[in-house]
Amino acid sequence: MSPYILTFLLFGLGLGTTITFASSHWLLAWMGLEINTLAMLPLMSQNKHPRAVEATTKYFLTQATAAAVLLFATTTNAWLTGEWDIQQMAHPFPVTVAIMALALKIGIAPTHAWLPEVLQGLDLTTALILSTWQKLAPFILMYQLQPNCPTLLMALGLLSSLIGGWGGLNQTQLRKILAYSSIAHFGWMMIIISIFPTLALLTLLTYFIMSLSAFLTFKLNKATSINMLANSWNKAPALTALSPLILLSLGGLPPLTGFMPKWLIIQELTKQELNTLATLAAFTALLSLYFYLRLSYAMTLTMSPNTLTGTIPWRLQSNSLSMPLAITTVATISLLPVLPGMTTLLKL
Repeated sequence: MSPYILTFLLFGLGLGTTITFASSHWLLAWMGLEINTLAMLPLMSQNKHPRAVEATTKYFLTQATAAAVLLFATTTNAWLTGEWDIQQMAHPFPVTVAIMALALKIGIAPTHAWLPEVLQGLDLTTALILSTWQKLAPFILMYQLQPNCPTLLMALGLLSSLIGGWGGLNQTQLRKILAYSSIAHFGWMMIIISIFPTLALLTLLTYFIMSLSAFLTFKLNKATSINMLANSWNKAPALTALSPLILLSLGGLPPLTGFMPKWLIIQELTKQELNTLATLAAFTALLSLYFYLRLSYAMTLTMSPNTLTGTIPWRLQSNSLSMPLAITTVATISLLPVLPGMTTLLKL
């Protein structure tokens, strides 16, 4: 793709997200979501493989459906209450429909089925953008709607964390595993967003850091399946040694960074006397932890059968940027000790 076209499309992604962030009117927010979607489609289809075209088509149909349902919900709200302001959406029917439309855009259960299939057809860089940046705009709208329907959001969150852990158990493709990981993490955010919105933002930031580190690790190793991870030790020994810590941090294992949001969320749920919800959420984290352990095992404790013991392949100069990977890896592994400072800064 031409650098000028790529710059234009990335500018469109940023513009659409910024418009949604800055808008208080539903039509402007809807326009921002549409600009975001239209800028993402050429990035997804730049690889002319039939699988990429299929993924682009699925993404377009899903996002168009979600945008139409969201526009219907906001128009219905304007008809019932006379308000187009996002903060003034109070009627239960349009609020419920709007939350389900945004859930479809983000890819949380029960409207999650498109996300693993779409990510499987993309390269790792585009899949990273789809898993992180593309979810910012719908999430910020969900953030503004959260006081109106807390029970629905908690139900969606618990279902997403359960399906995100359960669905990743029998997967062998890394992009599908990362898609189910995204579903599970956003489930935790939906559980807490109506109780403690600032904590949901902290969870989102932590997920972005860990996800960036995981995607860049797989991209550096050119791995798209669990079997391909067996060659990682020959390609990048130092990174392979750190990769289990990255993956277990995504699973929320202490004392790594990923444990921080889960710990704070469970603590806040117990403060609100939602002990059953906290217990169920903690059990769903064990499901996710299992398939991260599978990846760690395949990456560090196995060796590819077609690679002789001790043989190191030619290491050509890598064109990938190592500084973002280094920064995000350190953050993914070692942010937990600065938790007191972060909680003070965010007034948690």
